Amino acid sequence: MNGIHRSLFATLIAFTIFFISGTATAQTSLDSLLNPYLARYDLPAIAAAAVKNGKVIAAGAVGTRRMGATIPVTIQDRFHLGSDTKAMTALLAAILVEEGKLRWDTTLSKTFPELAEKMDPGMRRVTLEQLLSHTSGIPSDTEEIFKVYLEAMSQDGNLDDLRYWIVRQWSQRPLESDPGKKFAYSNMGYTCIGAMIERIEKKTWDEVITERIFIPLKLETAGLGPQSSLGRIDAPLGHITVDGKVKAVLAGPNGDGPPIIGPAGIAHMSILDFAYWAGWNAGEGKRKPALIRPETMRKLHKPVISMPERKDAAPGTPPGGRYALGWGELTVDWAPQPLLYHGGSNSMNLAHIWVDAKRDFAMVITTNISGPKANTAFFALAKELYAKFAKNKKQK
Repeated sequence: MNGIHRSLFATLIAFTIFFISGTATAQTSLDSLLNPYLARYDLPAIAAAAVKNGKVIAAGAVGTRRMGATIPVTIQDRFHLGSDTKAMTALLAAILVEEGKLRWDTTLSKTFPELAEKMDPGMRRVTLEQLLSHTSGIPSDTEEIFKVYLEAMSQDGNLDDLRYWIVRQWSQRPLESDPGKKFAYSNMGYTCIGAMIERIEKKTWDEVITERIFIPLKLETAGLGPQSSLGRIDAPLGHITVDGKVKAVLAGPNGDGPPIIGPAGIAHMSILDFAYWAGWNAGEGKRKPALIRPETMRKLHKPVISMPERKDAAPGTPPGGRYALGWGELTVDWAPQPLLYHGGSNSMNLAHIWVDAKRDFAMVITTNISGPKANTAFFALAKELYAKFAKNKKQK
């Protein structure tokens, strides 16, 4: 091969590599920006990405999968999303509404007519939309709710059988407030939505979310439950603090919330797939795959109730603002208008998603620990990412 041919061959190889690597070559690395957050906020690892016009324009992942060990995280590592799963459950419900299998005003008693007679009168009137907006009157997690979860886990059958058992048991109890009147962040409510979806689709919610969301959106790293495999450290392990010491939590019975509350928050995926999900939502229906109509997506994003401001809100739960259907809305001093926002945490991990649909911009942040320091870190980083990446180059 002469010199000219070698040069042309090298150019062709470089050209091919550029296209094989796709958007990765166009992304700004966030690693140097993220690294200081590890020591400053005592984080084992942190990952983040920014998405503009449906393209990931910046991404990074730094730190270790296990505190105290040198097991570097990668950009493809799976992180737990917690309650950011709720927007996915809301999307599933919207898909079924568009298909005519559900209505926004479909009630629990309509979906489960055989249970209606024994239902609390208030519960009979609870609608899908009220469950999605946390205005059903079902309370936030209480000791009684946790007892029902634990008892459900000892029942026979698949997850759809267990969720149906939960609906049958809990629907006989009185509501905390009249349907549609008051906001109460309710994982039980989203578990009921999952059971409604299962009744309609005759499959577990876990199967439906995989078939109707993960696969069409090509979220190849997406899964449910602990982000690591049993007996392996093949993903960032969640961490808890015990007696002042940070402890890693392996996959197992205590590696995540109970799978029965999956519709409320057990999804995991890489920061890049999480970013793609965020960017797809930021487009509000203008990019494929068209799982629902643009007007339906805007309905999911449109706030329906104000939430009380809570300075003591647990990480992953709403600190205030307004709530839509699976999404919150939050006003911050570093954005010109309120942003769609949601947090998620199983007390061992933390994830935030921010969407500015007016600018077709989104950002996502994840870590494998939770707590106030991690939450503070996320808000600081979100401000930094928004200032750096949200505006178009022509904007000043």
